Amino acid sequence: MEAKDNPLVTRDWLAIERTKLANERTFLAYFRTFIVILGTGITILKLELFSELKSFGIVLILVAPILLIIGIIRLFRVKRTIKKHYKI
Repeated sequence: MEAKDNPLVTRDWLAIERTKLANERTFLAYFRTFIVILGTGITILKLELFSELKSFGIVLILVAPILLIIGIIRLFRVKRTIKKHYKI
């Protein structure tokens, strides 16, 4: 029998944990994208071979932190939604 305080069964708890892990994986994908775009922008600015692309390098360096901020906001928003929905 299920307890009154905790109506979720093991299957439900495992589904919640999978959702939490998927949320963290998504954040890591945002972070990985941030690192790649930032590194590409810095490389374009540092290499003389790409001197005609300097403005593109600057754009990449400016876009990278925006992606990271979006990833962080999404991480915490989904965490809050999971806690609110399942009352954990």
